Amino acid sequence: MRISAATIIRNGQKFGYPFAESIKSVLPLCFEFIVCVGNSEDATRSEIGKINDPKIKIFDTVWDDSKRKGGEILSEQTNLAISKCSGDWIFYIQSDEAVNEQDFGKIEVALAKADKNGSIDGIIFDYLHFYGSYSTIQTGRNWYNQEVRIIRNNRGIVSFGDAQGFRKNGKKLLVIESGARIYHYGWARPPEVMIRKVKDFHKLWHDDNWIRDNCAGDDFLSYFRDLGNLREYTGVHPAVMADIVKNDSPDFIGALRRNYLSQRKIGAVLKDFVRSLPFGRHKNFIPVKI
Repeated sequence: MRISAATIIRNGQKFGYPFAESIKSVLPLCFEFIVCVGNSEDATRSEIGKINDPKIKIFDTVWDDSKRKGGEILSEQTNLAISKCSGDWIFYIQSDEAVNEQDFGKIEVALAKADKNGSIDGIIFDYLHFYGSYSTIQTGRNWYNQEVRIIRNNRGIVSFGDAQGFRKNGKKLLVIESGARIYHYGWARPPEVMIRKVKDFHKLWHDDNWIRDNCAGDDFLSYFRDLGNLREYTGVHPAVMADIVKNDSPDFIGALRRNYLSQRKIGAVLKDFVRSLPFGRHKNFIPVKI
């Protein structure tokens, strides 16, 4: 059984993606790592080259910036990356995600089980969504708590929508749980970097008029409205993230949250309560037991 890995990235430095750490976190599990690097305005490509691992295969791509609906360019680029994988299974990792080396054993066990059962299309991971700092996580059910990150190759499985999940012949995948975690750092960037990233990311969904009307100014509160179901995280991070995490400060998100909790109205209280309920989450897959 051979494991490929794949990711896409564009302007990783400019928008504060831990893309090198993300790649390094999965490298021990695979024999090849496909990285599709979009046309960037920074040194993203050269930073990946500095990892200096023969498993890494870089492919230069050009993003069609005219595609501004539903984040479809993300699934298009993801499908390009997975099409270049030659392994039996593909570990798809987004460039703001990482895997903890403590979970390698769980991942390998899940792969062995799935490989023996031809009906299984993929493997799901539990999610930790870091928000505003590396010691604060989102727990509301409006944040997905599991997602497919390993798929069987050569089954017509494709990324869809904005590349969060996968489909096969338009249907959800049959998957098993790994019990392993994906550490999602997409909302843990410094405030000034997050502003740039969010504004740019909206271009994958909206036209210039929408951007002008909804992303004016640098009021970061407009991007951090989901403050009602945050929890402190005291666990470990992947070892590859050590140099980034050690410089973390919870002060910014802590101040936002205290202000929010002290001023929230009954509508916000009810919304937060509903989001805290442990049911009703949308699933991009069909979990099965084997």
